[in-house]
Amino acid sequence: MLCVVWSSTWLAIKVGLCDLPPISFVALRFVIAIIALLVVSVGRVRLLPPRRGDYVLLASTGVLMFAVNYGLLFWGELYVSSGLAAVLQATIPIFGMFFAHFILPDEPLRVQRLAGGLLAVAGVAIICARLLNFNGLMAFWGGLGIALGAAGAAFSNVQLKARALELAPTMIAAWQMIFGCLPMLLLGFVVDGNPIHFHWSTMSILCLLYLALIGSALAFLLLYWLMPRMTVTNLQTISLITPPGAVMLGWLLGGETFSLWSLLGACFVLAGVWMIFRKIKERRPEELVAEIADHG
Repeated sequence: MLCVVWSSTWLAIKVGLCDLPPISFVALRFVIAIIALLVVSVGRVRLLPPRRGDYVLLASTGVLMFAVNYGLLFWGELYVSSGLAAVLQATIPIFGMFFAHFILPDEPLRVQRLAGGLLAVAGVAIICARLLNFNGLMAFWGGLGIALGAAGAAFSNVQLKARALELAPTMIAAWQMIFGCLPMLLLGFVVDGNPIHFHWSTMSILCLLYLALIGSALAFLLLYWLMPRMTVTNLQTISLITPPGAVMLGWLLGGETFSLWSLLGACFVLAGVWMIFRKIKERRPEELVAEIADHG
């Protein structure tokens, strides 16, 4: 379900950006998602984190995931196709692999994974070089910004995995969105102006609601439900599956085209991610049960 949803969000972002400015688009997306998550959570789960230190973790990871990552992603998609944006975000497990090596003792970096990471980085370099040569300087910076945002998202995921929170997945996502969207709301008001004056077309409203309710509230609820049940590295295989779907939707519905060099770079990225996960040993059911018990 996550793969299907996140394959479709890239095109929804691209279409919505035709009418809405990127910073405010990000902020409003998560304001609506926060409301939806709170409606689902009130009266069912604990709303406040039990420890003061949890707020620090939620704030730091929230800013990285929802302000830095999504801010750069929405801005970058002004200059980069939705399919290539999805491919560049597929670097999340590459960065996550390196961060996990130093932070998570159970997920060491191995030679095969290192080779896959280097191959994927080469693919990102090819894509950014072609963006610079054929689409101009802003396209290059847009592509690079999306990749840097992916690094922030990966670090956020590893930090959450390293320190399990005694909080329901809905409220982990909600608190992260709160901390992440506050600076974006402020920045958007300064840069973009009053949202009342935006060009609110029917399509832009539909894109905003889809991204907020399905692409954010539902998707992050599923992501954080899965997180204690899978390794960070295996969970982020989502980044290997969604780019081909995003490229296909961009081509079929968005009229996007890709140069051969860009497609070659995309193949390098996905091949590198595949190398990272190839022959990953699956844990036995009793090991999964033990881990779930540890977290609950």
